[in-house]
Amino acid sequence: LPWVMDTSPVIISLLFPTQVIEKNVDPEWTLLTFLRKNWTLFTKYACGRGGCGACTVMVSKNDPVFKKIRHFSVTACLVPICSLYGAAVTTVEGIGSIKTRLHPVQERIAKSHGTQCGFCTPGMVMSMYTLLRNHPQPSEEQLMEALGGNLCRCTGYRPILESGRTFCDKNDSDSWSSLETQEICTKLFAKEEFQPLDPTQELVFPPELLRMAENPEKRTLTFYGERVTWISPGTLKDLLELKVKHPEAPLILGNTSLGPAMKSEGRFHPILLSPARISELTRVTETSEGLTIGAGCSLAQMKDVLAERISKLPEEKTQTYRALLKHLKSLAGPQIRNMASLGGHIISRHSYSDLNPILAVGSATLNLTSAEGTRQIPLNEYFLAGLASADLKPEEILESVHIPHSRKWEFVSAFRQAQCQQNALPHVNASMRVLFKEGTDSVEHLSIAYGGVGAATVIPSCSCPARRWDELMLDEACRLLLDEVSLPGSAPGGRVEFKRTLVVSFLFKFYLEVLQELKKLVKLVSDSRRHPDISDRFLSALEDFPVAIPQGVQTYQSVDPHQPPRDPVGRPIMHLSGLKHATGEAIFCDDIPVVDKELFMVLVTSSRAHAKIISIDFSEALKLPGVLDVVTAEDVPGTNGAEDDKLLAVDEVLCVGQVICAVVAETDVQAKRAVEMIKITYEDLEPAIFTIQDAVKHNSFLCPEKKLEQGNIEEAFEKVDQIVEGEVHVGGQEHFYMETQRVLVIPKTEDKELDIFVSTQDPAHVQKTVSSTLNIPINRITCHVKRVGGGFGGKVGRPAALGAIAAVGAIKTGRPIRLVLDREDDMLITGGRHPLFGKYKVGFMNSGRIKALDIECYINGGCTLDDSELVTEFLILKLENAYKIRNLRFRGRACMTNLPSNTAFRGFGFPQGTLVTESCITAVAAKCGLLPEKIREKNMYKTVDKTIYKQAFSPETLIRCWNECLDKSSFHSRRIQVEEFNKKNYWKKKGISIIPMKFSVGFAATSYHQAAALVHIYTDGSVLVTHGGNELGQGIHTKMLQVASRELKIPMSYMHICETSTATVPNTIATAASIGADVNGRAVQNACQILLKRLEPIIKKNPEGTWEDWIEAAFEQRISLSATGYFRGYKAFMDWDRGEGDPFPYYVYGAACSEVEIDCLTGAHKKIRTDIVMDACCSLNPAIDIGQIEGSFIQGMGLYTTEELKYSPEGVLYSRSPDEYKIPTITDVPEEFNVSLLPSSQTPLTIYSSKGLGESGMFLGSSVFFAIADAVAAVRTERDIAENFIVQSPATPEWVRMACADRFTDMIPRDDPKTFKPWSIPIA
Repeated sequence: LPWVMDTSPVIISLLFPTQVIEKNVDPEWTLLTFLRKNWTLFTKYACGRGGCGACTVMVSKNDPVFKKIRHFSVTACLVPICSLYGAAVTTVEGIGSIKTRLHPVQERIAKSHGTQCGFCTPGMVMSMYTLLRNHPQPSEEQLMEALGGNLCRCTGYRPILESGRTFCDKNDSDSWSSLETQEICTKLFAKEEFQPLDPTQELVFPPELLRMAENPEKRTLTFYGERVTWISPGTLKDLLELKVKHPEAPLILGNTSLGPAMKSEGRFHPILLSPARISELTRVTETSEGLTIGAGCSLAQMKDVLAERISKLPEEKTQTYRALLKHLKSLAGPQIRNMASLGGHIISRHSYSDLNPILAVGSATLNLTSAEGTRQIPLNEYFLAGLASADLKPEEILESVHIPHSRKWEFVSAFRQAQCQQNALPHVNASMRVLFKEGTDSVEHLSIAYGGVGAATVIPSCSCPARRWDELMLDEACRLLLDEVSLPGSAPGGRVEFKRTLVVSFLFKFYLEVLQELKKLVKLVSDSRRHPDISDRFLSALEDFPVAIPQGVQTYQSVDPHQPPRDPVGRPIMHLSGLKHATGEAIFCDDIPVVDKELFMVLVTSSRAHAKIISIDFSEALKLPGVLDVVTAEDVPGTNGAEDDKLLAVDEVLCVGQVICAVVAETDVQAKRAVEMIKITYEDLEPAIFTIQDAVKHNSFLCPEKKLEQGNIEEAFEKVDQIVEGEVHVGGQEHFYMETQRVLVIPKTEDKELDIFVSTQDPAHVQKTVSSTLNIPINRITCHVKRVGGGFGGKVGRPAALGAIAAVGAIKTGRPIRLVLDREDDMLITGGRHPLFGKYKVGFMNSGRIKALDIECYINGGCTLDDSELVTEFLILKLENAYKIRNLRFRGRACMTNLPSNTAFRGFGFPQGTLVTESCITAVAAKCGLLPEKIREKNMYKTVDKTIYKQAFSPETLIRCWNECLDKSSFHSRRIQVEEFNKKNYWKKKGISIIPMKFSVGFAATSYHQAAALVHIYTDGSVLVTHGGNELGQGIHTKMLQVASRELKIPMSYMHICETSTATVPNTIATAASIGADVNGRAVQNACQILLKRLEPIIKKNPEGTWEDWIEAAFEQRISLSATGYFRGYKAFMDWDRGEGDPFPYYVYGAACSEVEIDCLTGAHKKIRTDIVMDACCSLNPAIDIGQIEGSFIQGMGLYTTEELKYSPEGVLYSRSPDEYKIPTITDVPEEFNVSLLPSSQTPLTIYSSKGLGESGMFLGSSVFFAIADAVAAVRTERDIAENFIVQSPATPEWVRMACADRFTDMIPRDDPKTFKPWSIPIA
């Protein structure tokens, strides 16, 4: 039972199956710190600010408002441990384990192939589990909502949803099975094998906590930490007295505003007051005038209260409530809504608040309480601007909020536009209310409030006395609004012209909405005056895009009926670690328990883009408790990186985020505090180059130009009918692997040996780098990779530098070092995909046949070479895509800029470069007045031919993919439907596009295609397989065991893969370039064949014997049961001087068709349908391969639509967390998403005729980009706007809205760029 003494408080919280009574908790600890450090549980740490959902757990409390046990999901990284007094916490370990029994949620997400790298899986499982605790048979809408706050970077979400849908009440996912034939299969898992969900078997709420809740502890609880005191009073009276004593102390409930501010802005409060136990703050009361909601109610509780009121009250009274409910559905994710309180949301007064504008126009009042008494203040512009006269006094608290009912003849609406539909902060939001004189359309009162267009919520004083609700009023109101809501050109957050446009676009939407409603009302009250008619073509402007559950079908070729059942090749086998991912028992690098005497390292990075280091002073840092040392370049015993790419900066920094030194301390908290104390003085150097244009101007390049030519381009340009020139800008992309970079270095006691546990795609590279940095032989260093929480290219080169810095710290201190990058640091330091600027000149006949194409590409390489030269080469080699053009010239340069060095990223230049090629095609189509797909068909490879680099290939499979995609997507009939829709709708437009792809697989060098494996058979018949590939989530270990199982003719259950280690398989190549399973599969095959050959005589002698008998006999006869397998690699070479070679072993072909709908007034879009046809030849594992295609497609779609990196004019990356950088969420998946693997295609070269599919799907995401561009082109054609051949990716809402020029974009003020300093600069 809980007991509390004033000196050492005890917190009770239950973590099944053990009860936790925790003394001496520090108020600065979050639940996540507590779970990971004190309880060594495996709830994941990914972003630290509640933005990704990886650390989701379930909290259960007795809810005094609804008189029941409330289960809700929270992000453990934000929940203060002290706030959990009297709560029960359930983590992923608590609901099931592979050691005991699995929970159905865990079983189904694994068996439905909803895990790849598995880092996000425990969070997904807990979100779904919480949903099922509240709704054992949820609706599909509830499922979508429950997963809205969880990010996944690998799967593309479809299989995760598929696993959740097996619990939903109406489960109609069997509708596709009619498509199955003997050869073609559409089932990736067998639903009938799943154990049923039995709600009676769930964990009960602990009875002692129930007793506590029924007889609440009235005494004040105090928790004393090292720097912070947490006071939790038991009564309102005590709270008010504490507020008099500590007027500066903030009230903390959900910690969703204070938490991130304390993390990123370093805010600090020595005393925190927690009103969580005060029942008055969660009361909800209803009167005939309106609703009063306690300030302590969470936003999720508020949502339930409003939904219940709306269902009971007449519509005219609930206008404000409906507006609030609409925004509550898209505000943040469910975990944040479960934690954040209404009072906290209002008092934080964020300029982007979604609720404050609605409460302000809805005339809400704030009920304040203090020891002196109570008073009411209006929630108005003065309060929101923080004026002292209209604000709370220091000793007052907000007790509740009164929201009045709306009236008849009053209309309230709310609008918002964000980078994506859900879980994103709005660029602009608005709420509008109008009151009419009864029975007329004369405006009595109009009030409007905007968020996102200033430092606080803006409430313009738009007075429209007795104006009629018509076009005149609209024009006048727009003019007044633009005068009053003035946003300077340099406003924080940028997107200034877009925001100005939204201010008036939202008003227009409101104007139309009210006009519609007035029509209905005035029909009832007969009035001679008619309202302006809304043409039918305008009506679509009224509808928001609904959130729809993605549906779809995945088709693949069934295995040959004669294949033995124990042979797993070609079957949809579950990921080997799938179940462990789902239970949290899969161990990642940072889950390794604390090693004896372990120290924590934190990096110190440059805050200047190009500067000389004058001095580094770490004397203050070393005085702090727990701080042992600071590691600098002088401590490096061997080589400190390369001449132009130092591990630790010496004398000069070349970008913001360059590592200068590293602090080593006893804990991560102590190390982070020490970093703040290090003082570095700089002297800025000229020039500081950030953009490609600047680099070209300063002739700042990282390597010589790469060039390929064929035919005679100058001559061809003279003979064509038309020439178009254009440019393409493609923004960069952050890898956003869910597991940030992390490494653990353990020095051994003798011979300078080191064990390194690291999250990398290339352990051999880490090993070599550490060896040269420490100046010790490679054979003393062992790198271990168990699994990696996503890589995508970002863990090829970077981990080596981090491993080497950590190793220097380990050698210097003689103790183990753990280095885990925070998400912000990871995004700042590690670079990403290269931004690209491309210029094209294309010559063509009026028929659409392209005769000449000249493309020049520049990529932004950042401050060091890294992989930029290789990326440039691959870019140029792959630019032609699927098209045979006789006269070509491709040139590429990598620019050196003062930004963190960009690096390898899935697709390696192809997704950026080929966007230029495809943009040429759409430009040619526009000029010829033909459809883009006709131009694509006309110029595609038709017969066996040679590429620009003279490599021969047959395009037969490419053409099959294209035709199959046209057919499966019913492209031509849908193209007609899209055109019909566009004729009927002015403010919404649809677009459709189909894109072919020829993707070359592999590294352009034979030595990079070698691979090795080591297979041991033990005397009990069990088999241990090791190979040189790393498990990144792509299922390579699963595929390797499938290969070994086929070759040794024994079931997979006999086999095991432990880890990838440089001690078992040396000199490995990075797991990259889509080729990992190919080459390692050949090595495993080779080892197994050697072993089987040795066993042949024994098997011949005893053909009826069991595998175990044969192995025993082999041991008796002294036959070696261990073999090394080796694959010498595919031949590949490229001669750049002659411009020819055979750089790639083979190609992957594919095609994708996507259809979208855009909202011309806001720039939002919805993805209606995507069909992908991919040539996988004979897939080793269709479930894994389809997962790779879907995951890379969604990642590519992110690159081309929502993922936008923003840099300041000083070269500082702004987008450093999931709040600012938006990867696709579950609501971004196309509503219908079909993937099919092309049946019966063969390639003799590879293992069992399979193909590597890791990267190719990335570029197919551009089908969404070109569908958006197609819709925008329809708008511009209809409005007679000149064609624009500047293509910009990503196609963000801002780009779409501003491209759909109309009277609203024309009326906004525009600034002269010379008159202000922009908030951000475009670097492509």
